[in-house]
Amino acid sequence: MDKLTDAVHRDEVLRAQNRLRLEQLTEKVLGEHGLAVDDLVGEYGPEVPVPPSAAEMAEYEAAKERGEEVVEPPPMPYDRGTQERRAQRAEKDLTLLGKVNPLALEEFAALEERYRFLSTQLEDLKNTRRDLLTVVREVDDKILEVFTTAYADVAREFEIVFSTLFPGGDGRLVLTDPDDMLTTGIEVEARPPGKKVKRLSLLSGGERSLTAMALLVAIFRARPSPFYVLDEIEAALDDVNLRRLISLMEELREASQLIVITHQKPTMEVADALYGVSMRGDGITTVISQRLRAVS
Repeated sequence: MDKLTDAVHRDEVLRAQNRLRLEQLTEKVLGEHGLAVDDLVGEYGPEVPVPPSAAEMAEYEAAKERGEEVVEPPPMPYDRGTQERRAQRAEKDLTLLGKVNPLALEEFAALEERYRFLSTQLEDLKNTRRDLLTVVREVDDKILEVFTTAYADVAREFEIVFSTLFPGGDGRLVLTDPDDMLTTGIEVEARPPGKKVKRLSLLSGGERSLTAMALLVAIFRARPSPFYVLDEIEAALDDVNLRRLISLMEELREASQLIVITHQKPTMEVADALYGVSMRGDGITTVISQRLRAVS
């Protein structure tokens, strides 16, 4: 009798524990999944076949895309051990995901709006860069055209002017990089008559000055201007070279006006008007002007 009483008491305690555990599980299912126990058992009970896992379906889709003849994996009978291991893996993956952020949707919306804004700005920058590169190419093409034409004209005139200032000499302009006209430099080669040197550093001061004037006058003749201002350009020249330079100046003034600052009398003699400062007999300086006319 005592044994039976103990067994009944033990069974009642166990039944109460199971009932309490069943109530807890029912509340947990209802709270977490929103399903009643009957619905849960009806849809996910041990009699219901277990659908294939996501990994199996992914493998099936991949094989199908590769063109293999495969059959979609069928549902399998419920096996408690297999499903417990599957549940453990799912819980482990869920733990690795971390806590759920309730503000994730709002943060995602803000980031998405920011992304759209930056994408629009980036696209505008790309379009602007493309337009600028187009303008740069057009400007480079125009510069290349203008520079090439100007260089050819100046080089041609330089040879003519140099042979005028240095009769029997040879002078020319040479490009340092003819293949890249936008970055090339220009070298001046000058060989006065009776000399073999071409480098400007080996010429005398007067020859360098006259060579510089040859280049300047070549630019004037290639691209004329209404007037020119020349400041003491013939200071280092002797009388012979000065006369040659004056002859070039007389050619220039046929189409342009020349304003020349000089102390050389031969240059003053060919001027149409003189402006300067002179000292009177009482020692006081005064500004004077004098228009020169040819004597008939």
